[in-house]
Amino acid sequence: MAVLICGSLAFDTIMHFEGRFKEQILPEQLHILNVSFLVPRLQRDFGGCAGNIAYSMKLLGAQPLPMATLGNDGESYLQRLKELGISTTYIKTIEDTYTAQAMIMTDLDNNQITAFHPGAMMQAHELHIQKHPDIRLGIISPDGRDAMLLHAQEMADAGIPFVFDPGQGLPMFDGQELRHFIELATWVTVNDYEGKMLSDRTGWSSAEISAHVKGLVVTLGAHGCEVWEQGQKHMVDPVKAQAVVDPTGCGDAWRGAMLHGLEQGWDLVKCAELGNRIGSIKIASRGPQNYQLT
Repeated sequence: MAVLICGSLAFDTIMHFEGRFKEQILPEQLHILNVSFLVPRLQRDFGGCAGNIAYSMKLLGAQPLPMATLGNDGESYLQRLKELGISTTYIKTIEDTYTAQAMIMTDLDNNQITAFHPGAMMQAHELHIQKHPDIRLGIISPDGRDAMLLHAQEMADAGIPFVFDPGQGLPMFDGQELRHFIELATWVTVNDYEGKMLSDRTGWSSAEISAHVKGLVVTLGAHGCEVWEQGQKHMVDPVKAQAVVDPTGCGDAWRGAMLHGLEQGWDLVKCAELGNRIGSIKIASRGPQNYQLT
């Protein structure tokens, strides 16, 4: 059985600042902010939420189906997916634009500053979801605004249980829209910052959100995660990483593990335990799709 992954495919340019942002940015001078960061190390990777989640799932032996758009520079990404054995059936090339691009700068504290050019991602609403016997579940991860709204409704209409994972796309939606996403979804995942914003905008606490779905997971990075089910919270312990090298894509690696567990019929706590383990492995490698599993 397959898992439909709605989200972005992007090229990530990752820059490593060998200092701390907090030492370079003066809070009292934010109104005239003008800073420059020397980044001796730079790398370009395949990324985007759909690609990263699909990579995680494939390593775990699952069958991911990314649904996304690429630009006229995306041939190398298509070729990579094919080499990994990941289906490109639901990927469309938009000829008059570039593939989405993320420019990510990370400091010594693993804080990140990201600039994102959406490119072809803004046309993802041209892709449509239909019921298919091989698609067991899905995920709505960060994508074009119109695509996220459309694909959530289409998954619900097709009877496909799905995870709502708004991620960095959360600020695009108001409280009413976010409440509608939650009511359509089967599960919700956010990190702690996103979880606070989701509660602020919907007016619902974590306990109240969990009453609308089968489960809510709030990831806490090195502190593990909270699993909320029917208003009750269960803490899932973190897995200590052998090395903390690069946090880029850790959340996507975690979500790939969660989807694999859900497809296997696991309970949400067990899914979260696997997510924490895969996230700890990913953070020890540079880039979102360069880690391996033994």
